[in-house]
Amino acid sequence: MPQEPNYDILPMGWIGDWAGRRAALTPHRPAVYEVDADQRLTFAELDRRARRVGAWLEDEAGLDKGDPICVISRNRLEALDLYLACGKLGTILAPLSYRLRPRELNELLERIQPRAFVHEDVFDDLVAELTLPASVARQVRISDGGDSGFAALLDHPDREVNRPLAQADTFLYIHTGGTTGTPKVCTVPHRQMLWNALDMIVTSGNLMDQRQLITFPMFHIGGWNSLTPVFHAGGYSVLTRQFDPGQVLDVIERERIRTFGGVEAMLRFIAEHPRFAEADLSSVEGITSAGAPCSAEVMEPFYRRGIPVAQAYGLTEAGPSNFMYNGIDQDLETIRANNRSIGTSMIHCDFLIVDQDSREPVPRGQVGVLYMRSLHNFGGYLGQPERTRRVLLDDGWVDSGDLAVEDEQGNVRIVGRADNMFISGGENVSPEEIENVLMDSGRVSQVCVVGVADPRWGQVPVAAVVPVAGAESGLADDLRRHCKDQLASFKVPVRFEIVETIPVTGAGKLDRNALRNRIEEQT
Repeated sequence: MPQEPNYDILPMGWIGDWAGRRAALTPHRPAVYEVDADQRLTFAELDRRARRVGAWLEDEAGLDKGDPICVISRNRLEALDLYLACGKLGTILAPLSYRLRPRELNELLERIQPRAFVHEDVFDDLVAELTLPASVARQVRISDGGDSGFAALLDHPDREVNRPLAQADTFLYIHTGGTTGTPKVCTVPHRQMLWNALDMIVTSGNLMDQRQLITFPMFHIGGWNSLTPVFHAGGYSVLTRQFDPGQVLDVIERERIRTFGGVEAMLRFIAEHPRFAEADLSSVEGITSAGAPCSAEVMEPFYRRGIPVAQAYGLTEAGPSNFMYNGIDQDLETIRANNRSIGTSMIHCDFLIVDQDSREPVPRGQVGVLYMRSLHNFGGYLGQPERTRRVLLDDGWVDSGDLAVEDEQGNVRIVGRADNMFISGGENVSPEEIENVLMDSGRVSQVCVVGVADPRWGQVPVAAVVPVAGAESGLADDLRRHCKDQLASFKVPVRFEIVETIPVTGAGKLDRNALRNRIEEQT
């Protein structure tokens, strides 16, 4: 008998050519609208742009399959052009967060070793502080004016550049927070994005008729995870360059948006906007909250307007989407009653909840660590095999690090982190990273950072510091300035507690729970 081919490593022409295949099927359907540029494109027009950009990357930049391209940009068409062109060429798109500081970005650049570097002009000052590695052969600057270097890519002669790729080939490098200061770069294969798109399509229903607003930034997997399933199905997506609650309300009315997603803080800002009460939201069929648990208080203004809000859950390492409380066939009151739940796993995703110590499955109703397994697991952490082995377990399970509980109806709820990391406004925050920066100030002898509850951001960092002798005067202000220079704004502690000692456990480790309880009691 002939040997059955391994379809994970078998190159096929359609794997990365989403733009080409969608254009062949539905060339004239509206695909995307970028609000700030007031530019609307069909699938055929997007494919032509992707071919031109891909040809330039190959002809002028000399990029080949597997070469990384780093980009610092807001959500705009040029970022989408690069995404679709990388799919055709087999090059790897590595978006970087403009919210990070130069120290953090330089560490990521050193790890990724990009062959090309693209940035938007509004980040000129940030980029000027970076140290680009010697691997960078070409730089491109995006702007809205006549000096945009990206214009050369779009003006390049149009030719077909698609090449056969395998599902196992890497598509994206996505950086994500962790429990130490060392950046994690997730390798995202084409298999992951393809199967996640399929899972989203069958879980969410008919996405060809979808009209969605993308609010998640495209330096996170959430942005691409919003775009890709709808694009794959032939639906319509609207981009705004950055989140603005007033603009969101305007776009919903004008474009008759049916769905959008957001972290808790975004939904809060929308509901608190002066125009929220009068805005025409009649087109909105549902909102998905993701990134961190969302409170019932934040969901309630939307419920009162008859709009279902449901929670979704996933990890860059395991999804990007794995769970969704899917209310397609449920009434608003049922969805509201289950608003703390992330529902159950998507059709093509297994999950287990295991004991934190024994790693054996726990019965329903008992808290444990959430494991997930699917064809849309990630490919590991770039250059960190030991770290990969701690997360990507035997038999394909991904250890989420999140504590969860399943109720008798099979709905799952996230109850906390198994490690120390916490989430602020949808962003992962590592206490250890902040602690390392504070220790580098030379003014503290001991420090402990914890996440404490905050009504707007979910959790925010607070630092307890033991000063070195003679460093007490003006310490909090100095440490805040030091952190602002070294860390993204969401990582800067909102408060510095000057203390004589920091509680420790019986094993001599920092007792974060005791410190958090003490701080919250004083609030």
